[in-house]
Amino acid sequence: MRKLEKVNTIKTTPLMTNNKTKIVITAGEPAGIGPDICLNLPETSNTELYVIADPDLLRERAKSLSIEVEFYIHHDIDNLSAHYKDKLLNVIPLSLSDNSTAGTLNKNNSHYVLQMLDLACDMCMQKQVDAMVTGPVQKSIINQAGFNFTGHTEYLAERSSTTHPIQPVMMLAHTGMRVALATTHLPLKDVSTAITKDSLIQTLTTLNNFLKKHAGISNPEILVCGLNPHAGEDGNLGSEEIETITPVIETLNKNNFNLIGPLPADTLFTQKYLDSADAVLAMYHDQGLPVLKYSGFGKAVNVTLGLPFIRTSVDHGTALDLAATGKASNSSLVEAINMAVSLSSNN
Repeated sequence: MRKLEKVNTIKTTPLMTNNKTKIVITAGEPAGIGPDICLNLPETSNTELYVIADPDLLRERAKSLSIEVEFYIHHDIDNLSAHYKDKLLNVIPLSLSDNSTAGTLNKNNSHYVLQMLDLACDMCMQKQVDAMVTGPVQKSIINQAGFNFTGHTEYLAERSSTTHPIQPVMMLAHTGMRVALATTHLPLKDVSTAITKDSLIQTLTTLNNFLKKHAGISNPEILVCGLNPHAGEDGNLGSEEIETITPVIETLNKNNFNLIGPLPADTLFTQKYLDSADAVLAMYHDQGLPVLKYSGFGKAVNVTLGLPFIRTSVDHGTALDLAATGKASNSSLVEAINMAVSLSSNN
């Protein structure tokens, strides 16, 4: 697969920058490693990084980790750049809903987690920042608190929707591979019904446009997975390829797309196909992401396509067992920030 622009993963290396790009970062689940990795942000020159979090939580975590860090608290988010401090951790304060203990989930803080996302989303929509980067959250505890939350992708699409619903596209990428999803966080039994001609056309169009605009590829080659084993084997193992996926590919290729498929997922992820491809469209979450994460875990970035702003995220979860231990790596967060800066320059 043609490689993405190379990004740094070393913590001490300055970020790629472009005319004071402003990035807002949500610290994620307070009991997880999100606060830890936000304490050790990379050096910046022309990029401003703002962390939304409870300052007391960050101070407590820094003390646990024996990290010396100075904060600047931004109470006025309408004049961020005027008060930005290069050598300090710039924090947009948001108070926890309840006490937080590293490694122990507390459903009472779910509202705090969603408030972070709401604020970051609103700041992007109001052009106060250029992009948002999200730390990991725990979906299960948010749902236990009574919120219907299936993931960042869906939540931000609904939050940023104005005149009509947004159909977001979830894509994970690292320097060697891009994998987008036709469906996101669904039970496997619901996937087939969710894949329609209209939804597939929208997803492939969004992915194709992203590759043209942000990756600078004039004629992106996209490999499209089949849904069923062996891509349906001419209808013997399922009819979705014949009835839905193939007609969509044929229609879009007549409109100057460069789609190949449907291909069996078990052979698509081989060098024979990937060497010349720019992206893969998998039909469901666990069809494509295990391969990508195996090949680049900790260096991959989650990008939401189709939003009215740039949003990237880490490729890992809350890692409750690593919280406040000093063993958590911020490599994926660095990649996500770099990606957000790079994408913002072409937005």
